[in-house]
Amino acid sequence: MSTENLDLIRRGYDAFGRGDITTVLGILDPNIHWHVPGRSPLSGDYKGHDEVVAFFTKTQELAAGTFSIEIDDMLASQQRVVVLCTVAAQRHGQHWSTPEVHVWRVANGQAVEFREYQGDQEAEDEFWSR
Repeated sequence: MSTENLDLIRRGYDAFGRGDITTVLGILDPNIHWHVPGRSPLSGDYKGHDEVVAFFTKTQELAAGTFSIEIDDMLASQQRVVVLCTVAAQRHGQHWSTPEVHVWRVANGQAVEFREYQGDQEAEDEFWSR
């Protein structure tokens, strides 16, 4: 099961990188709970496909389409997939890049929960709030 979960989440990142949101949504449970910590315009709890798509849209709007995620490593157990990644974007002529940890909970072949942990919460909040 952990290999299947790993493959599921990897497919989601690959699809996101191609801008294939339809495939991403197929991986996410319709009632997914998506949590982004901090105090930036992107911080908060998002529930369901519509709110997650709104989050993706706002992220790309703030970054003028430059937001990207590079997977550094992935670990999986029966219900969890942990993704160590590097997130990058440009905003107002400034380039920003930081390590993040993404923790996914998978049930019945779909991602039901996502939690993001930033490498430097204060710097990330500042970048997105400019």
